[in-house]
Amino acid sequence: MKKQIVINVTEHEQRIAIIENGTLVELWYQRPEDVKLAGGIYKGIVTSVFPGMQAAFVEIGEARTAFLHSSDLGRLPDDEGYDADYVDEESITDLVKKQKRGNIQDVLRKNQEVLVQVIKEPLGSKGARLSTQISLPGRFVVLVPDDNGVRISRRIHNWAEKRRLKKILADLRPEGFGIIARTESEGKTERDFKNDVKKLVKTWKVVSRNAAKKAAPALVHHELDITGSLMRDVFSDDVEQLIVDDRRVYREILSYLKSVDPQLRSKIERYTGDVPIFDLYGVESEIEKLFERKVWLKKGAFLVIDQTEAMFTIDVNTGRYVGKKSQEDTILRANLDAAREVARQIRLRDLGGLIIIDFIDMMHFDNRRRVYQEFKDAFRGDRAKHSIATISDFGLIEMTRQRVRPSLMQSLSDSCPVCGGRGRVPSKDTLSLKLERWFARARIAADIKKFKLITHPTFAEYLSDAEGKRLENIAKANKCKIELVASEALAPDKYQIFSVDDGVELTEMFAPRSAGKTPV
Repeated sequence: MKKQIVINVTEHEQRIAIIENGTLVELWYQRPEDVKLAGGIYKGIVTSVFPGMQAAFVEIGEARTAFLHSSDLGRLPDDEGYDADYVDEESITDLVKKQKRGNIQDVLRKNQEVLVQVIKEPLGSKGARLSTQISLPGRFVVLVPDDNGVRISRRIHNWAEKRRLKKILADLRPEGFGIIARTESEGKTERDFKNDVKKLVKTWKVVSRNAAKKAAPALVHHELDITGSLMRDVFSDDVEQLIVDDRRVYREILSYLKSVDPQLRSKIERYTGDVPIFDLYGVESEIEKLFERKVWLKKGAFLVIDQTEAMFTIDVNTGRYVGKKSQEDTILRANLDAAREVARQIRLRDLGGLIIIDFIDMMHFDNRRRVYQEFKDAFRGDRAKHSIATISDFGLIEMTRQRVRPSLMQSLSDSCPVCGGRGRVPSKDTLSLKLERWFARARIAADIKKFKLITHPTFAEYLSDAEGKRLENIAKANKCKIELVASEALAPDKYQIFSVDDGVELTEMFAPRSAGKTPV
């Protein structure tokens, strides 16, 4: 499998695209105002304990009080799962003790100080979810303070490799710590593990010192930023190329690899071309489709993706696809295509929680089994934990997928004021960044200096705000003049751009193009 990573960095946003065999499968993004809580370790204060919910609320110094459930007291990290056959007997006993510690009111009390780690980002009106079992992830292992087990990722299937890793890590395990071998540890040497363990133990000592001297509530350890997480969790030997369009990030990546894996530095490339990097790789046009409810497949079939309060639903439709053989064969082929695309959309949009996929009804059991296997195989590269039930007689697949943060749709959009919040539209910040990229393309492809921009009044007000100076900065960066016109006739997420000199509309002329096609 050909795997590439493309990084786009601007003043207001950093985006990372993960591409497999030429297809975008994951999108990461980070903006200056974004605060990543997941993975952070806090010294908190218990504000209330609710025996009826078997939960407590903990003040950690963030905007909302965090939530701690009794099931997360002394919970072992489930970053990738572990093979129970490779947990020491003594460690199993400790785990049972922790899981049977009794009611939460017997463990926690109001105003008690507690060291906790965020395992889920805040979502909607809910605060972050916490665990008292701290874990520190490295490139190849996860270090677990106050534990003594050696565990192996379930995604490592070779039993000889499991035994090899078990032996190495058992000898390397520091006293008072447990170790989990991550999937990336497969085939690695003792030297690789030594360096990883040494750094993690050093990190834990810093965490312990911070926790001892800081007054609660306080942050004592911040998780890595988006680039650091990428290099630790994704960038490995199976990545053919990492290309970045920013000098600072490029140097940071090379500096990081110099200390951990110098051989991988040859895969890093800095992009200096004129065409925006996400346009060059066809990523920008794929991002545009993230806001669409309907996703078209080859041969005319399509998906409809909706979100309810409790779950995501995905409906598969044959659409214009009529096939050439029997009806059952047509339905089977449409479902097989849909299975692959549904898996890609779930990963790309980072959907989590309960997901229901309604495939087109099939008569034969063997066909249902083929579709199920195709769907399951399409998730092999997914790093999020997931569980997939077999396809039902009604053509439904029910699955759950780990939700650590809001989906991309929730993060990049606001509730639509036109439809009363039933749908979504891009946020003003997202729309202004889209506008910046439009003018960047126009500057490269044409010698036009005067533009007329027509937008909805609310977006026009946002662009012309004296404090933000977004429109002024766009014009300055592209050495042009932009006349702003507000119009109620346009939807909040739409805009039109004209050339002032000849009145020609340019909106679609410099829209994102497909992979390899330069904007004209």
